[in-house]
Amino acid sequence: MVSVTHAISQGDTAPPIDLLAAGLTETERGQVESALEWIAELYDNKVLGTGEPIWTHAIGTALIAASLRLDAETRIAALLFAVWDELDDPAEELKSRFGEDIAVLVRGLHKLNGLRVLTRMTATTTAPEIRAQTEVLRKMLLAMVEDIRVVLVRLASRTQTLRFYTDLPGDARVDVARESLDIYAPLANRLGVWQLKWELEDLSFRFIEPETYKRIAKMLDERRIEREQFIQDAIERLRSELAAVGIKAEITGRAKHIYSIYNKMRKKRLDFSQVFDIRALRVLVDEVKDCYTVLGFVHQIWQPIAKEFDDYITKPKGNNYQSLHTAVLAGDGRALEVQIRTFDMHKHAELGVAAHWRYKEGTQSGSDYDEKIALLRNLLSWRDEVTDSAQWMEQYKRASLDDTLYVLTPQGKVVDLPRGATPVDFAYRLHTDLGHRCRGAKVDGHLVPLNTPLENGQTVEITTVKEGGPSRDWLDVRQGYVATSRARSKIKQYFAQLDEEELLARGRTFVTKEMQRDGHAQANIDGLAERLGFKNAEALYLAAGRGEVGPRSVQVALREGSAPESDTPAEPDFVVSRSRSGDNSDKILIVGVGKLMTSLSRCCKPAPPDAIEGFVTRGRGISIHRVDCHDFQLLALKHPERVISAEWGDKATDTKGALYQVDITVQAMDRQGLLRDISEVLSREKLNVIAVNTLTKKGTAYMRFTMEVGGIKQVQRAITLIREVSGVIDAQRK
Repeated sequence: MVSVTHAISQGDTAPPIDLLAAGLTETERGQVESALEWIAELYDNKVLGTGEPIWTHAIGTALIAASLRLDAETRIAALLFAVWDELDDPAEELKSRFGEDIAVLVRGLHKLNGLRVLTRMTATTTAPEIRAQTEVLRKMLLAMVEDIRVVLVRLASRTQTLRFYTDLPGDARVDVARESLDIYAPLANRLGVWQLKWELEDLSFRFIEPETYKRIAKMLDERRIEREQFIQDAIERLRSELAAVGIKAEITGRAKHIYSIYNKMRKKRLDFSQVFDIRALRVLVDEVKDCYTVLGFVHQIWQPIAKEFDDYITKPKGNNYQSLHTAVLAGDGRALEVQIRTFDMHKHAELGVAAHWRYKEGTQSGSDYDEKIALLRNLLSWRDEVTDSAQWMEQYKRASLDDTLYVLTPQGKVVDLPRGATPVDFAYRLHTDLGHRCRGAKVDGHLVPLNTPLENGQTVEITTVKEGGPSRDWLDVRQGYVATSRARSKIKQYFAQLDEEELLARGRTFVTKEMQRDGHAQANIDGLAERLGFKNAEALYLAAGRGEVGPRSVQVALREGSAPESDTPAEPDFVVSRSRSGDNSDKILIVGVGKLMTSLSRCCKPAPPDAIEGFVTRGRGISIHRVDCHDFQLLALKHPERVISAEWGDKATDTKGALYQVDITVQAMDRQGLLRDISEVLSREKLNVIAVNTLTKKGTAYMRFTMEVGGIKQVQRAITLIREVSGVIDAQRK
């Protein structure tokens, strides 16, 4: 094995093991040294995409982790951040060398290191879209990892990258800085890692706005010695005044960072000299009453500045932040900001559920997600005090994020979906047409079935066909293709539209055929539709496709269009009389034939306004069939001479007259209460069900309802309502 000393002799300085292992036990120190020895051989002279040597980046990241007083496992994981791609079986080898916990941390780092998203999209997306995407990314960073320490190492890694860029000018660092300012600095703020937040902000600002940064830094540096002396004098004076009246207080100078100064100048349109908290004090006391006593002494010693006093103790901020803020004029006429709060308020503001980051980022409303982040911040602040690992894991589980998962497109865009979502849901989430044409999926480069549940952080690629639509199997809940209501709704809409297109095609063929048969092939179709009571040709085609317009209606309308209008309506050819009580044959108009016995066929059970034809039987008169009846079509092929035109009479739409028997078939997922729910629909529609047949095969129920109706419109409405019953796959007229 290559020794650490050998690796360092190639140009690096010896790794500061005392700093890397600060605060660790001798055993943990030995583990850190072992990790250093191992990566010296693995990393050798390899470099990252930024140009930084992997070895240098690993040491820098681990040193930052040590400065945050993170545990030995986290520091070792920082050293091993790049080994995943160097090993044949990284999970197993890391587990055998360093244990499962470190293997999990390194795997999480490997996943996070794959995020290269925001800088790719800033050139083409709008500001609101970037803000929304940024927020999703912040959540994703936490949601996709198995241990929150992974995010802390990621923050340390990004800080190390920015440090490396300080001596490497170029456009590349501007993109990284912008991403850091939009994502990583706010995330550090949310997690309470103020040390990294300030450095991430200042370094990013330095690269994005170098001239402004230099100008502010120069103004700060010119007055640094004077400012430090002033702060020290102010602390001594205030401390002596408070000690004289017996108030115990901790008084410190509060540093103001360059990016924070710039933000205040920009948002409030202030000059540098108008930024009151360039020189600032923070006073911490034991009790609330002492806060107001200290405030009185501050205003006695220095002159208060009008409109620069805020009492966030009496009226806390929306995030429960509490403190007294005031600004005063010192002896030299320049401003001094003073913050006064209790020790408990300070702890709450810095580490507690108050989540001070929400105020800093300009967010006004809270959410369940905010509370979980606040809990994570608390856990980070006291984990070292917890000796019971079971207690820690229980607390961590409580802090696990919501039921949303975040996956990536191949272009790096983050898509949020509910847990349990599949590649089909992902496709419909991106675009309806993509969902319709979806035929396959790759997850992290591997082909997977379309009903595979997705996981956080995965990259999903959809394979499509040029033309086509979804499969009806996707609506089968047992097969698990679809988990989101959006995708299910889009699929149902597709098939509803497809059915409509089929009806249009069927109706267009029917109308065209009737026009040709009657010698009116060149007739105006819009005029024909208007005469039949439809607003346009498409509405006529749909009605004809549903069987609501028969041949007789088309022929009569065509003749009206070609002949002079008459004041007297044409008399019907003949209406067959009622043959017996309850028979509905008096509703049928037989063209050119008088007083023949008619009957409604049992095979298709026609009802107005179905398109119908008659068939002359032997000894039973005329049997009336629907024109699309399969049995009738077979009879017509064998005996075309016995087919006779038929049409419902003028009273056929009178629902108060005789009733007609109609069959509805239903296919549904079998469950308790299914028959009851469908029966309730039919009962609400006041349909008299006279027979029910049910059969269940392999969990699917097949039902047939025979009912009495006054017309097909009642049937169509009933079918629509039945389709909405939970578990129903399809319902249609038999």
